[in-house]
Amino acid sequence: MKRKDFLRAAPMFAGAMALEGTAAAAVKKAVRPVLTVAHITDVHIRPEMNIPARFIKQLEAVKKAKVDFFLNGGDSIHAADYKDITRERVLEQWKCWDESIQAIKGYELYSCVGNHDNWWAAPSKDDAMYGVNYAAKRAGMPHRYYSFRKKNWHFIILDGNNNGISLDAEQMEWLKKELESVPLGTYVLLMSHYPILTVTGSWEGGQHKDHKELKQLFYKHKEKVRVCLSGHQHLLDRAWYDGVHYFCNGAMSGFWWEKGDQRSAQPYYYQETPPGYAILKLYEDGTVENEYITINIDDPAAGNK
Repeated sequence: MKRKDFLRAAPMFAGAMALEGTAAAAVKKAVRPVLTVAHITDVHIRPEMNIPARFIKQLEAVKKAKVDFFLNGGDSIHAADYKDITRERVLEQWKCWDESIQAIKGYELYSCVGNHDNWWAAPSKDDAMYGVNYAAKRAGMPHRYYSFRKKNWHFIILDGNNNGISLDAEQMEWLKKELESVPLGTYVLLMSHYPILTVTGSWEGGQHKDHKELKQLFYKHKEKVRVCLSGHQHLLDRAWYDGVHYFCNGAMSGFWWEKGDQRSAQPYYYQETPPGYAILKLYEDGTVENEYITINIDDPAAGNK
């Protein structure tokens, strides 16, 4: 094509490309997710500082997103894991949790166990309240790890508390069989409290110590595994590797419902991450969107503006 002919044709090419782009955008906009899911994590509930009422306020806001169900990433209660925590304090915190989640009665809530949910200071390992199994029971879980399916998405909930921030042998074997059983055309979202892969792990918190084994397992099932969802860090980051999205969402409690410290970018922030929750949109073709929603957790009862 001569230069003058190209210059005459260029506007037509540009117009055609614009129309094609508009059409593609319209198609994308017309495709609706098969599931819309709320991810809350690191609530750290306790009776002080009007926290239950502040948490309930946020749950009411989440409901306006018209979610299908809730995923809870653990550390539901503030702390049961320290040596000086009494039985009464553990029960007091779980009571706050039970009463607060009545705000989402009618919604399904799927939880995992966080490191602060477990009472290790029980008089013995035979105590009914000792460790992960009791925390799983109080969080309404059928087992410390489990799975369920919605539409063409398979959800796997993991427990990284029993083996030094990694899956124990029993759970790893279960996970391998679970992934094998998922049919092609069904996509997998895994939720853990600790991140399996995180951007912020080099300076804060931690991640699964068995992440190398897990990423090899995910690669084996690369047609299925799409999302790994986590909390724990109180920091917001995302990573992508071998077709898997690793979303580490910030804490609903921010700086544990408190104003923060010298590292906090703003009040209630943990470092640069504001308190919040995420809305995930899961599509039939295995694509996913994770939107983090910043929230205001000021305590009106304390006179904050």
